[in-house]
Amino acid sequence: MSQAEEITDSGVIESVSGPVVTATDLDAQMNDVVYVGDEGLMGEVIEIEGEVTTIQVYEETSGISPGGPVDNTGEPLTVDLGPGMLDSIYDGVQRPLDVLQGEMGAFLDRGVDAPGIDLEKEWDFEPAVEEGDHVEAGDVLGTVDETVSIEHKVLVPPRSDGGEVTEIESGEHTVDEPVAVLDSGEEIAMRQEWPVRRARPSKDKHTPRTPLVTGQRIQDGLFPLAKGGTAAIPGPFGSGKTVTQQQLAKWSDADIVVYIGCGERGNEMTEVIEDFPELEDPQTGNPLMARTCLIANTSNMPVAARESCIYTGITIAEYYRDMGYDVALMADSTSRWAEAMREISSRLEEMPGEEGYPAYLAARLAQFYERAGLYTTLNDDEGSVSVVGAVSPPGGDFSEPVTQNTLRIVKTFWALDADLAERRHFPAINWNESYSLYKDQLDDWWRENVSEDFPEVRQWAVDVLDEETELQEIVQLVGKDALPDDQQLTLEVARYLREAWLQQNALHDVDTNCEPAKTYKMLTAIKTFNDEAFDALEAGVPVDEIQNVDAAPRLNRMGVQEDWDEYIEELKDDLSEQLRDLY
Repeated sequence: MSQAEEITDSGVIESVSGPVVTATDLDAQMNDVVYVGDEGLMGEVIEIEGEVTTIQVYEETSGISPGGPVDNTGEPLTVDLGPGMLDSIYDGVQRPLDVLQGEMGAFLDRGVDAPGIDLEKEWDFEPAVEEGDHVEAGDVLGTVDETVSIEHKVLVPPRSDGGEVTEIESGEHTVDEPVAVLDSGEEIAMRQEWPVRRARPSKDKHTPRTPLVTGQRIQDGLFPLAKGGTAAIPGPFGSGKTVTQQQLAKWSDADIVVYIGCGERGNEMTEVIEDFPELEDPQTGNPLMARTCLIANTSNMPVAARESCIYTGITIAEYYRDMGYDVALMADSTSRWAEAMREISSRLEEMPGEEGYPAYLAARLAQFYERAGLYTTLNDDEGSVSVVGAVSPPGGDFSEPVTQNTLRIVKTFWALDADLAERRHFPAINWNESYSLYKDQLDDWWRENVSEDFPEVRQWAVDVLDEETELQEIVQLVGKDALPDDQQLTLEVARYLREAWLQQNALHDVDTNCEPAKTYKMLTAIKTFNDEAFDALEAGVPVDEIQNVDAAPRLNRMGVQEDWDEYIEELKDDLSEQLRDLY
């Protein structure tokens, strides 16, 4: 639709302060979308006080002056939902950047707008219901092949009253052409619109019992995330937040990935945009972008659009969840989102909270993360949205408000450590500060799908790492040689846990992704070394001889072996044989 067709009322600009514009004589409601100035810059109503309406504008406002027009659409900020969103790159208000680049080049004109999905492309619609069938809101009318990887399910809109299908047409259709007609006269097309700040409805929300397998050993093995769960990755500059999230986007076993670059540096988003189309999906062998939607709102883009990009992403994720898919949403980073809220709040002259953030910071974070979950959809299918939010605390201070408020909400916490990053230990997740509250409810899955004793082996690794942390304090005072032999051996086992198991090379073709069975097998190899080594120590073998067995250093090469199963079994046999030969 053109702007002219959408206008319901007009007003006049009273003042301009950065992205915040006030207008008078405008009949508007909260969250209405408006177009500001002669160029028609998109904005949103965020405050109404008497005759004065305050608007946050999603674009640069230079050149806008008092007396200019403000046109109200009477509708909240919505996204276009339908086939064509995957393999696309959007900005924070769902303008297709790849399409606009083809028309304008690298720099977009102000006031430019474009539909979120291609309105002219025709899709081959295959009905799933017949004339005479009764359908309700959320039911599947049919399917189209959106990409080589994903079958797009055309749903009855959530606001529909439902009814009997009187007409349904297979074949080629654009997203705006009706594919079905109900006895009420309602025409249903493939395209839906939904306000981004309102969660899409579902029937029920459940406790998740299946892990989101990430392919990263420390996350799957020690601090798992459930499908439908929430996680935070806080860390200082250079500790690997973006790489960690990109690894999750590449290798997690979600059906759909929504990646939001919220206020991050342009070169990082450029890397994502260039890398993802070249990546092969390990699940299907097709391009990874065939099941990925990218939302790019870099640090040099207008700050107001940054505030909306989080909602745009989660709404797209919920739409695919309603089709019964498991969706993983990566938000990088929620700190930049919070900073956008802080700037807008200060321009509104609201009473500041801690460190200048608005008093409603915690509520906004909770509203975002609570849209994650494992749901029964309106059509009795099951789908999930898993949310992973990066946090960028200034100076790595985890006591700052965004990190602390996020901690109160999420159930998995992957704390990145600058010291580990400086030592080139990646992923630089600190195992002493991180935690997962999903471990117990996911244990049954690990027992059934990997090994019956996985929870016990994992707990053994946690205990060894905890003991190492305590021993390191003593080592710093008196040196390692002053420790008893058994404690020196514990430190050696812990070193292999850190170097051979917790470390993982994201740039290595083999080690970049580690399936659950391999994660478990690698851990059992280190435990074999531990058990045989302590048996040798009890038999009187000096600790130096135990540490110097030839097979032990091969533990560090487990992750890069293509034939890892055979390699690990052979290594375990060699470790047992060599250590038993010592006594």
